[in-house]
Amino acid sequence: MRVYLLSFIVLMVSQAAGAAAKIEHWQTPQGSRVYYVHTEGLPMVDIQVLFDAGSARDGAQFGLAALTAGLLDTGAGDWDADAIADRFESVGANFGAGSTLDNVVVSLRSLTEKPLLDKALETMQVILSKPRFAAADFEREKSRTLAGLKQEEESPGDLAKIAFYQALYGKHPYAHPDSGTLSTVAALSRTDVQRFYQTYYVAANAIIVIVGDLSAEQAQRTAEQLVQHLPVGKKPEALPDVAMPVKGSEQHIEFPSTQTHVLVGLPGTYRKDADYFSLYVGNHILGGGGLVSKLFDEVREKRGLAYSASSAFVPLLRPGPFLISLQTRNDQTPEALKVLHKTLADFIAQGPSEAELKAAKQNITGGFAMRFDTNKKLASYVGMIGFYEMPLDYLDTFQQNIDNVTIASITDALKRHVPLALLQTVTVGKRAK
Repeated sequence: MRVYLLSFIVLMVSQAAGAAAKIEHWQTPQGSRVYYVHTEGLPMVDIQVLFDAGSARDGAQFGLAALTAGLLDTGAGDWDADAIADRFESVGANFGAGSTLDNVVVSLRSLTEKPLLDKALETMQVILSKPRFAAADFEREKSRTLAGLKQEEESPGDLAKIAFYQALYGKHPYAHPDSGTLSTVAALSRTDVQRFYQTYYVAANAIIVIVGDLSAEQAQRTAEQLVQHLPVGKKPEALPDVAMPVKGSEQHIEFPSTQTHVLVGLPGTYRKDADYFSLYVGNHILGGGGLVSKLFDEVREKRGLAYSASSAFVPLLRPGPFLISLQTRNDQTPEALKVLHKTLADFIAQGPSEAELKAAKQNITGGFAMRFDTNKKLASYVGMIGFYEMPLDYLDTFQQNIDNVTIASITDALKRHVPLALLQTVTVGKRAK
């Protein structure tokens, strides 16, 4: 009965996080930072261990971080992949590992009943500290990655994204695809994976997030257990600064498709940017608010040039991309781009109306609590707060920070962060005759 309890529980909504979450913070003896939130109502816990080991740490070996993360649960200690899966399944626990540009997140969701949690934690600990990286597993995961990369060559959306990041970031570590390229992944060896793991999967580079029905004492023991067999190591050097492109550019990639994929943007903002909230609210009005955004209205509703049009700021350790994206019929691409650029330029120059600003604030703050109304969602937010070293009261002060945004702060931030003359444009599709 216990084995199936978690499957039932995950369908339930956990106790709402309420107005805020009390985040407690400390360090383990090995130097790992811990962020803990006690919640009640469900006998379960969500745990994340984050490492500054994302694709920005690949160096010239693009795809190495993603390949390393993908191999973690293929074998560890005395267990192969099947044994690991059986151990988690036997206690109703869920395990995962994945990489982004900035980090790797290793996650566990488990019931808190001691025998069940103990087995889940032991398994996670061994995965973190004793991954096998067996030759057969390495070759299989590498082949799977190469197959995925070959499929990307047939996707105009993927080709557009790859070219767009290259246009924005040049030689910066953010420029390359996190999954790598065919040539770089083909050249990777098992030794490369082992070296990458030994460099970055160390206690000093680990951040532990614990959200659930565990006491502070239990959380402290859990955190220390997870990293006790990792070497202390050291944090990696800071990523280089992002340089703004020196001039605007337009790049077209010919592709035999009926639709053209369009991406327009620049390096935008980072997590601790003082302009973040002004850019966030401004973007919500411009293209992040879905059906009620200006881009959607101008491109889709008024002219029918695309099924949708949207924009986003993606904050990272260093300025992540600001991007506007749409898909349009090949012969409508010039007109769609013209409308896109005019909408953006007008919005930066004039800003939103008072009514638009009020509606955006209400929409953002009204739904904010639902973004962390379960332990799993809350753990993701706490992981973001911990990894990017945000204020511990970020969730408490979010609404006030949104309320403080003005029309003037939006236009000022956009003018400084989105210089129109430097926009990078990438289109992938069949050029109309």
